[in-house]
Amino acid sequence: MTTEALPLDPHIVQALSQVTTATLTTVLLKKGLRNVWIRGAAPLRTDSPRIVGRAFTLRFVPAREDLATPASWASPISTRAAIEAMPADCIAVVDALGVTDAGIFGDILCARMRKRGVAALVTDGVVRDVAGVLGTQLPVWCRGAAAPPSVAGLTFVGWQEAISCGGVAVFPNDVIVLDADGAVLIPQALLAEVVDAAVEQEQQEAWIMEQVESGAQLPGLYPPNADNQARYQAWRAQRQGGKR
Repeated sequence: MTTEALPLDPHIVQALSQVTTATLTTVLLKKGLRNVWIRGAAPLRTDSPRIVGRAFTLRFVPAREDLATPASWASPISTRAAIEAMPADCIAVVDALGVTDAGIFGDILCARMRKRGVAALVTDGVVRDVAGVLGTQLPVWCRGAAAPPSVAGLTFVGWQEAISCGGVAVFPNDVIVLDADGAVLIPQALLAEVVDAAVEQEQQEAWIMEQVESGAQLPGLYPPNADNQARYQAWRAQRQGGKR
């Protein structure tokens, strides 16, 4: 049974587009979540912008010779069918078991995802036809590239169910944020409070950076002690007042 894909509030997308994945990992750590950074998922293109979207999950298991065949690509349960179920603006998150010698998607599949408005592809595995994948302009976070197709090492089994990707538990409709530091997951149930805390932390760190550029020492500044916290709050109030 698969989970229905949900839209994401544009205001949340806008807010998180201004927050680094580094900041998010710190905010989530303060809330007790340590395992939110998807290991092995690095941007294939170094100039990709920060991307925010809901997770649309896909899952592979180890290859089994009677199932992992080129003929399986025409099956109702296939990567091709999964792509046709992806909504616009989702981030496809693929559990490829960390396999690096079989590419899960190539240029044609990535081109179709791009045509459907998929925001990005994230996997703990690799892609193939890497030059063609780059040519599709679909943002991809992965471990790299390999020439053999997915069925050389993996069997596709389904979509929109809980998966493990890069050692992180990913559920459909969790929120994924991507940037140069990698891929970070925000649990759906914590989204609102994480967004508020992350925006506040980014603002506080902007003030701290101003102090560092002015020659301030780090002890008592980062993190701020009571005196510096009061100075920050005054700076924050002044900025907010100026925006009215």
